[in-house]
Amino acid sequence: MSELVLAITGASGSLCGRRLLAELCRHPDVTRVNVVASLGARKVAREELGLKGESVEEFRRAFAPEESARLRWFDEGDLAAPIASGSYPCRAMAVVPCSTGTLASIALGASRNLIHRAAEVTLKERRRLVLGVRESPYTLIHLENMRAATLAGAVIAPITPMFYNRPVHLEEIVEQYTARVMDLLDLPHSIGKRWKADR
Repeated sequence: MSELVLAITGASGSLCGRRLLAELCRHPDVTRVNVVASLGARKVAREELGLKGESVEEFRRAFAPEESARLRWFDEGDLAAPIASGSYPCRAMAVVPCSTGTLASIALGASRNLIHRAAEVTLKERRRLVLGVRESPYTLIHLENMRAATLAGAVIAPITPMFYNRPVHLEEIVEQYTARVMDLLDLPHSIGKRWKADR
């Protein structure tokens, strides 16, 4: 049983962040999910999820319609939050979706908000950090930042569709991506489809 951190930033991919949060909140091995969402995440969610506004309350209702005792929300400016300290025991962290600005801050160790600091803590404590980077095309700066983050111990898991499961609906693409992130967080699950090569 363990705690995890989920950060949601202003990159495209709100559906992936929402689905991952739902899976983490109901997973039997997760005791608590500490969530930090940026202002950019609220702006993007308004467009992608059809929200009426960008308030914290509306965002939280959209991402967790059924409030869970396992769920704890933090403001991105709260650098005194427990997840900002390496002494606080969180097993892993995922940033889904992860903007390239957030990627840059993590790669450079420039902790300007709680998302950056929690990621820095995750890396320095040698815990698993999964970055669901969402951007296309990549510049050399993006690639160099991914390289730096990878060398520091992060796992870059871009939000890209997989096709071997022959998705028909958007939700199938989101589910398959979520399944891969759950794998990377070492959380057993039964969602998505595994590759089965013909023998």
